[in-house]
Amino acid sequence: MRLTDGRSGLELIDRLECFRLLAREPVGRLGVVLDGRPFIFPVNYLLAGESIVFLTDAGTKLDALSRSPVAFEVDGVDARTQTGWSVHVSGSAREVTAFSSADLVRRIESLALRPWAPGDKGHCVQIVPEAVTGRRIVHAEETS
Repeated sequence: MRLTDGRSGLELIDRLECFRLLAREPVGRLGVVLDGRPFIFPVNYLLAGESIVFLTDAGTKLDALSRSPVAFEVDGVDARTQTGWSVHVSGSAREVTAFSSADLVRRIESLALRPWAPGDKGHCVQIVPEAVTGRRIVHAEETS
């Protein structure tokens, strides 16, 4: 049985399916607030359990993460059928350092996490989800 949002008619995606969708996509968008202004950055990432991890260099992303909650979003679209889905994660982010949990550091080191963008990406960031939601566009003929 599919659950739908009564207001929008979009299919609601359960948490387990949200993580399955997150795991299959290589790029998402990180949303942060810095000096009262929103910023959105594309990042390539991997999952470490239910944490989202990515590499970055020093700068806006790294400066903003410790100051406020973050948002992370991944989408899949099919323009031909006008269908798609979106997974939204909100939570906190922190830099993974030598002082982080040894288990977390081992899990991250076992991942083949390699930044796509050039430059020194010497900082590993972990997003810890507090809320995970997903929506899917479903046309009437698909629900029959």
